[in-house]
Amino acid sequence: MKRRDFLKRTSLVSGALLVPQFLSAYNTLKTSIATHKRLVIIQLSGGNDGLNTVVPFRNDIYYRERSGLAISSKEVLPLNDELGFHTSLKSHKDLFDSGYLTILNGVGYPNPNRSHFRATDIWHSASDAKEYMQTGWVGRYMDLHNKKNTIGIEIDDSLSMLMKGEKIDGLAVSNEQILYRTTNDPYFKELLKHHTDTHLSEHNLGYLYKTMIEARSSANYIHETTRLYNSSTSYPNTIFGKQLKSIAKFINSGLDTEIYYASLGGFDTHANQAAKQKRLLQVYDDGIDVFVKDLKQQGTFKDTLIMVFSEFGRRVQQNAANGTDHGTANQVYLIGEKLKTQGLYNSIPSLQDLDSRGDMRYQIDFRSIYASILNQWLQADDQSVLQGDFKKLLLV
Repeated sequence: MKRRDFLKRTSLVSGALLVPQFLSAYNTLKTSIATHKRLVIIQLSGGNDGLNTVVPFRNDIYYRERSGLAISSKEVLPLNDELGFHTSLKSHKDLFDSGYLTILNGVGYPNPNRSHFRATDIWHSASDAKEYMQTGWVGRYMDLHNKKNTIGIEIDDSLSMLMKGEKIDGLAVSNEQILYRTTNDPYFKELLKHHTDTHLSEHNLGYLYKTMIEARSSANYIHETTRLYNSSTSYPNTIFGKQLKSIAKFINSGLDTEIYYASLGGFDTHANQAAKQKRLLQVYDDGIDVFVKDLKQQGTFKDTLIMVFSEFGRRVQQNAANGTDHGTANQVYLIGEKLKTQGLYNSIPSLQDLDSRGDMRYQIDFRSIYASILNQWLQADDQSVLQGDFKKLLLV
């Protein structure tokens, strides 16, 4: 049985145990990172409706195709003479005005897939539409830099493909205190007493014990690094707010981490979209507002880049249930102090020149954004990580 198949079938393996092999080195070795720039990846899961997020409030086609959903030009937060933010994104408008936000419109890829699961896998793995990969682009980044003590943390109970590499996996942590207590539980310690049994080292069970040991080592490192950190910042009492609070704690306490991932779900708005999206965008905006202010106060925002994406956008035409169905091209947002191209990177795709299914055509391949971040922000070999050569954009 292959190692990965074994782990999937073993009930002892949870998000707390999916740990990169090199993490135990933190106890004995801490190689300094030259820049220690951090990337925070946020997914708006379910397919956020980009057309009602960055609104073309002077476009007649938009209002014709969305007679019951289109946002009035009087309600938008204008970004220029043609486009404006949804009214829930007031903090993002402030970031835009301050030069801390870049909006990339029409982001997608050739032959787009409209399945949530498959589209998410494509974005997480950076694959072609018809290419099936078993590793994520962040996982491959960690594989490539495993001697630099880099690590990826996903704020969840389980690990997504994004953080899975061939040799190294990221760490899933929904609550670092629970992780610490679990790995220091007497039962957990009792299990580890058998890890030196010679017959185990020759089987997959030996790998499981090794992973458990590394999980405990990682939990201890996170606990010792963050336990004295106290913040007076009050975050929204939402799941998303708590995720960002954890990331801020990790960053501000000096955790030697380069890439974080969190998600906000619920954007699959097939019916009664207006109220749902308004609420979700408010949750998202409120969380980002406090998160950025927290990092600024601690002096860590200058070395942090936030990338926000959704696995696809929605159809141009609303459906009969006052919602929108799965579409294609969408926006990607970059938030940070060191953006080379601030504000609107480009305009939205044409609403007149749609594809055969009535969806917007993409303008920017999402892997060009990944390549630019890897190359310009993380100083990484983007071609090795992405397993391809993609056009670089002037972003950071």
